[in-house]
Amino acid sequence: MTTPPAGTANQRKLKIGIVCPYDYCHPGGVVLHISHTAREFMRMGHQVKIISPVSKKGMSYFGEEVIPVGRPFPLPNAGAIARIPITPWLGFQTHQVLHREKFDILHIHEPYTPMLAWSALNESPSVNIATFHAYHTKPRGYWIGKPVLMWASKKLSRKIAVSNAALRFVSRHLPGDYLIVPNGVDTDRFSCDVEPKPELRDGKLNILFVGRLEKRKGVPYLIEAYARVKKELPDTRLVLVGPGKLLRRQCEEMVAGYGLKDVSFVGFVPGTELPGYYRAADVFCSPALHGESFGIVLIEAMASCVPVVASDIEGYNSVLTHEKEGLLVPPRDPDRLAEALLRLLKDPALRQQYAEAGKTKARDYSWTNIARRLMDIYLDALREAGR
Repeated sequence: MTTPPAGTANQRKLKIGIVCPYDYCHPGGVVLHISHTAREFMRMGHQVKIISPVSKKGMSYFGEEVIPVGRPFPLPNAGAIARIPITPWLGFQTHQVLHREKFDILHIHEPYTPMLAWSALNESPSVNIATFHAYHTKPRGYWIGKPVLMWASKKLSRKIAVSNAALRFVSRHLPGDYLIVPNGVDTDRFSCDVEPKPELRDGKLNILFVGRLEKRKGVPYLIEAYARVKKELPDTRLVLVGPGKLLRRQCEEMVAGYGLKDVSFVGFVPGTELPGYYRAADVFCSPALHGESFGIVLIEAMASCVPVVASDIEGYNSVLTHEKEGLLVPPRDPDRLAEALLRLLKDPALRQQYAEAGKTKARDYSWTNIARRLMDIYLDALREAGR
């Protein structure tokens, strides 16, 4: 494992293709990583194009060009939903795009994900970089994709993992040398200077969750913990931000069963509004059960000067230091979760102490720094390839 140094200035302008295996219209960790690094590369003056399935044409987050390839379908995957393309002519489409564009660098995210990533690596005439994001306890899909990727991986010039957890996970299936380049946070958008959502600044203490309402995110445990918090501190509110229909119904039934008040199911929030929710929070909580290779939401909270309570799982404990930026608790333990939340909610000085430490740590994860580190890897790979 090697961690590349921070980026340096460079003169050469590159043509960069970035392969996103998931529906680009549904923001998640991989999509956010791709869109933000694309924006930073464009700011450096490079030409960038995203190759991705899209459920809605014309999708763009920062004015980046997206080349639609394949139609995405929702499929269950490790307790979540993966929207991936399943079309018989995907290989032909990918071949046409890559040989027409002739990218200097093709950066493929989640190469184990069928079918676009496999097709891109097979068809690419470029210098190929791969980033591995995932961490699963039951990697059935990796066993399916392993023979394909083992065969195609000889075309990878550099392999990157977003965390030590992701590295340990992927190296069990695809051994080799990996660089660590983490996910980042938009420190221009998520900051202590953002105006809080005014409707949440009414004197109540706010506990915030941000993420999809999926099993592995552990929201039912948070609701159970909040029932105890509410008894001790009646002037509190639980705010749940993120999409999800099936689990939302279950959670709403739990809230009704406990007779809880002040639980707000916000649903999907546009990216422009999300920072205001963070700034309105007194404590951010992510009670995920497993499968988190990197805690993006933890870094967003830290950048927003909010102390964090999170599960002590791989991917989170590499980002959050217990008793420094927040508190780590065992997953699936609503009693310990409630204790941690109550400790912070009752102690404004401790919340401020953790918020200051988190703000300092978040600076290292700015997308500008992440993109510079990636650019160093690109240039090194091109030099090695004689290009």
